[in-house]
Amino acid sequence: MKRIGLTGGIGSGKTTVAQIFKTLSIPVFEADNVSRELLQSNQLVVSEVKLLLGDDVYVNEQADRSAIAQIVFNDSSKLKALNGILHPAVFSSFQKWSDDFNDRVPYCIKEAAILFESGGSEQCDEVISVTAPIDLRIKRVMNRDEVSKEEVEARMANQLSEQEITTKSDHIIVNDGVEALIPQVLRIHSLFS
Repeated sequence: MKRIGLTGGIGSGKTTVAQIFKTLSIPVFEADNVSRELLQSNQLVVSEVKLLLGDDVYVNEQADRSAIAQIVFNDSSKLKALNGILHPAVFSSFQKWSDDFNDRVPYCIKEAAILFESGGSEQCDEVISVTAPIDLRIKRVMNRDEVSKEEVEARMANQLSEQEITTKSDHIIVNDGVEALIPQVLRIHSLFS
């Protein structure tokens, strides 16, 4: 079974593309969601995050993701340290999850916003990147997360550029609202099936 990475900058449409793969019965590991779950339920992660960012980032034993984002997206050293806590736990979760499929499916997908930056691409046989014009990405994130343009740009500054991502990728899906997504996904799906 192949392990395929799916990545792209914030607001590129990774989740939409992942949903299309799911409709094709391809298992998708959502690294960002797993990371959120680990922030809540993994006691080692919780204690390390509290040591790094303070107890205030947990309210009623729930991670205050907004407070965490406010801290780490304005302090690159704290972001790096947080990633140092979360990435190994996410890697381990993905390994266990993907091993469970063994050879029952032709491939599975690891969807991750920072697949290359985190080193998560090392767990993948090939990588698909989703691209979209930067103005469209900013607009999508502002609408989705109800944040300012400046906040979106700060998050983008912590990710590789689209050019860097596509250069490192084996396959590219264009999500510009013009080119249809489904035929692009089906073409790639046929390569792995």
